Amino acid sequence: MTRLNGGLSLLAGIFAPILCAAESKAEPETNFTEEPLLVQTQTVPAAENRTDSITEEPRNDPEQEQPQWSGTVELYGFGPLRMSGDTKLNGRETDYDLNLDDVLSLLDGAFYVRGSLEANRWGLLTDLSYVKVGDENAITSPGRLLTGKAKINFKQGIYDLAVRYRFGDREQAVGTGGDFSIIPYAGVRVLDLSSAVKVQIQGDGPLLGSRFVREGQFSRTWAQPLVGVQANYFVSPRFRLFARGDIAGFGISGDEDLSGNAQVGVGYAIGNSTDLTLSWRYLGIRYENDKQPSSGFTSNQNGVELGLKFFF
Repeated sequence: MTRLNGGLSLLAGIFAPILCAAESKAEPETNFTEEPLLVQTQTVPAAENRTDSITEEPRNDPEQEQPQWSGTVELYGFGPLRMSGDTKLNGRETDYDLNLDDVLSLLDGAFYVRGSLEANRWGLLTDLSYVKVGDENAITSPGRLLTGKAKINFKQGIYDLAVRYRFGDREQAVGTGGDFSIIPYAGVRVLDLSSAVKVQIQGDGPLLGSRFVREGQFSRTWAQPLVGVQANYFVSPRFRLFARGDIAGFGISGDEDLSGNAQVGVGYAIGNSTDLTLSWRYLGIRYENDKQPSSGFTSNQNGVELGLKFFF
């Protein structure tokens, strides 16, 4: 019995230090696992706050993503297949009627350009054109009994400036089928016109010495109130239809004071920012003052317009 008690005492003395060491190591592990749990519960945000931060995030507007400013520049040429009218001076009237060959052979200079600038649907547009036709041609009758000369001088400057507002999609060279825009505008048109026609016929042979002269001349620069609308519709990404119409004057500056355009055509994108346009156009101008006898001017032009339009 004494030996047994001594053996147990010996075993207890051996294992007691080991058990104490095990207990001292186990206690720190318990503290280590509990501490991160406390930190995690303190740092994770509440679900309610996370929901609020997502809903308050602003959404993108496709219209606002596009550049604020945009514009166009179009260089074009207008070739009237027929140009007719008359010039009245103190009640005396002289008519003229020219085809495209006549206009091109008499052409002395021309300049045509359009442009627009827009910011958030509001913008400005301008259309500037100038043409001068003038020459002196010999005229001989079939029987050569009458010879003469006809002199024609025609100068036309039309300068438009207007405020515009766009409904629909932004103007661009390449779009999507179904894209459209309708743009009404209002402003002022300045006209600088002069026309002079003189026909002189000289007798030959039995009519030697006889002479007939008929002439008319008109010149004026004035301003007209202007209203109009233009529209575009994309048939396919690169092919569009367009139309334009305007009217100006409304009889404000004389007994008759009116001008207007009507135009329909097609455009095809030859690049991402360039359009080639082809259209039919009519341009009419009529003016007559309120004096007696009256003086005035009438011009009717219709033909083909070819243009190159740049978008930026």
